Amino acid sequence: MAIRKKDTLLFAHPPVIAAWAAVGGRQEAKGPLAPGFDELVEDASFAAEGCRSWEAAESTLQSRCVAHCLRKGGVTPRQLTLAFAGDLQAQCTASNYTMRALDVPYAGVYGACSTMAETLALAAAFAASGYSERTLALSSSHFCAAERQFRTPLDYGGKRTPTAQWTATAAGACLVRPAGMEGVRILSATFGRVRDYAVRDINNMGAAMMPAAASTLLACFAALGTAPQDYDAVLTGDLGKVGSALLEAQMAREGFVLDNHLDCGCLLYDLDAQPVGAGGSGAGCSAAVLGAYVLPRLQTGQWRRVLFLATGALMSQATVQQGETIPGIAHAVELAAPADIAAGEGKA
Repeated sequence: MAIRKKDTLLFAHPPVIAAWAAVGGRQEAKGPLAPGFDELVEDASFAAEGCRSWEAAESTLQSRCVAHCLRKGGVTPRQLTLAFAGDLQAQCTASNYTMRALDVPYAGVYGACSTMAETLALAAAFAASGYSERTLALSSSHFCAAERQFRTPLDYGGKRTPTAQWTATAAGACLVRPAGMEGVRILSATFGRVRDYAVRDINNMGAAMMPAAASTLLACFAALGTAPQDYDAVLTGDLGKVGSALLEAQMAREGFVLDNHLDCGCLLYDLDAQPVGAGGSGAGCSAAVLGAYVLPRLQTGQWRRVLFLATGALMSQATVQQGETIPGIAHAVELAAPADIAAGEGKA
């Protein structure tokens, strides 16, 4: 079971991430994290697989990621007891069609780019409570589908501003099991609150999401009694260069020095060599970095404890056209190395 402390769930018997996977596209294959992916596809349209739209292509991307994750976890789709999944498309279209093929109990989740942390937190809560034995947490994004939905059609060829970020064509999946199984432990989960500091620029997501990231980080530290130095890394989802600088400055004003802060949007790509603007973004950005970079380091004991916080901008096509401000949200999960590694270090 979990203990509620303010906005945070503390797991007395931590559930575990027993298996995970990350799948990416062409731009992700050129980035520094490419070796950590389970699969990198050259043609993310998946035309050879019969996909006739970007939406269908993203669903195929998800399906491949799930297949890798379940294979690594030794689980078949029929053995899944619940799936939490989401993406950036309207009504979570990609996830809906992925789950149509999987035929498992499914709860659709929309947290924009915070979706991976949100699905992982929900999966951990259900695993810790005994409500689900084998839970899938899944999130994705697709550059072509997201750009067309939230900005302009690809054929328009609009110029990108310096603060704009590159939506990752990527997916990440985690298989969450109850305490006692082998895997990376989920120590706690913090559900964020919506924060809106009146940013209206859809090409400056880092600035729009930063207040929510700061709010959730402060809530985590207060509930857990921790500080940045208690973690090997404090990871944000996709603030990019702009949002990361703003977050570090804001947290310094709050009395916290984030000298171990890493942003998934800055890790996924080589910002100096790839045309990705201020960094990566999208629900698949943090999901893929989690699977290709964060979890492997925890699994081997290279990292012992991290705070993984994914951020999301909660605008829609309609609200952008109406000139509304952009609300932000951030959810966090506290992750730790497997129990056997922690026990071994304690004996040493």
